[in-house]
Amino acid sequence: MSKSPANYRPETRLVHSGTLRSQYGETSEALFLTQGYVYNSAEECEARFKGEDPGFIYSRYSNPTIAMFERRMIELEGAEAARSAATGMAAVTTAILAPLKSGDHVVASRALFGSCLYVIQDLLPRYGIETTLVDGANLDEWQRAVKPNTKTFFLESPTNPTLDVLDIPAIAEIAHKGGARLVVDNVFATPIWQSPLALGADVVVYSATKHIDGQGRCLGGIILSSEAFIAEHIHNFMRQTGPSISPFNAWVLLKGLETLGVRVRAQTDTAARIADVLASHPKISRLVYPGRADHPQAALVKKQMRGGSTLVGFEVKGGKQGAFRALNELKLAKISNNLGDAKSLVTHPATTTHQRLKPEDRAALGISEGFIRFSAGLEHADDLIEDLTAALEKA
Repeated sequence: MSKSPANYRPETRLVHSGTLRSQYGETSEALFLTQGYVYNSAEECEARFKGEDPGFIYSRYSNPTIAMFERRMIELEGAEAARSAATGMAAVTTAILAPLKSGDHVVASRALFGSCLYVIQDLLPRYGIETTLVDGANLDEWQRAVKPNTKTFFLESPTNPTLDVLDIPAIAEIAHKGGARLVVDNVFATPIWQSPLALGADVVVYSATKHIDGQGRCLGGIILSSEAFIAEHIHNFMRQTGPSISPFNAWVLLKGLETLGVRVRAQTDTAARIADVLASHPKISRLVYPGRADHPQAALVKKQMRGGSTLVGFEVKGGKQGAFRALNELKLAKISNNLGDAKSLVTHPATTTHQRLKPEDRAALGISEGFIRFSAGLEHADDLIEDLTAALEKA
């Protein structure tokens, strides 16, 4: 008896889930580069628009290649439904904004990617949506922030860029008791190492640009949740406003998913080795890695994550000058604000992803002038260690 797709292990789902084959029986997923679709009759067209016929209508919100990408992510994540978007930020913004109206209230962790902070702090209040930022690791702050009009909690875990790990089940419980939903950005953990929906979250979002593509080729994002949430809040919003992913990008992401497990495991092993070496380096004053026993939330990491991370955070002595000297001496790892790539990338958050924050706000988040975020690629770990240690000697 053949297995149900839900019973296959993640590696198998990453290769086979959601595949639709045309009459030609192609091995690779077909790329449907089309804007629209034709109908055999006016009656069929009417039925399609009424939702009585399940076929495709327009590639802004329905396309066979995009549907395959969404189905594969649904089966990997254990969700009921999904909608993909043009970018990770399109997915985040839609997941937060689409269900809300003026007068609603959002509670979010203070430790967020700079663009996510913009959505919470600047964008939502323009439309009469109240927001509160809390210390994500402090459960009492989440509890105290709940109001009668609170509708959404939002967090990243691990956080960008300092790799704090937040207690998803406990925060979900607080949200649900207050009548709110929990939206989790799972980019840094990837679906390989963490499953927010199984931990109690209501919605999970990804920048598929990162590990899912993982090879620096295209942009994409996805929202995964229940059928009810997607149907009631997300589908029509995306259909009418159009933050759509292109079929070509969806096809690229499908191919990226086939190797996601292999890449993330190799990158995590490399990141762990780098973290162990840098932890005792004399030029490093602080190191954060979710796979180490000295991580501030090490017990929580073991409880809710299946592995560490492909990212390492470390603080170079000498502040910005020391960090810049080290960055400029690197020969193998490249300076970039991206992450999750096959090539190792390094970022100075204080002057890039979080530069719009006030210095005191950065300091409160642990983003010092000497802090560097390292994203491990697929190079040999020894080559990367040699590159980093040689650069640090010049810092």
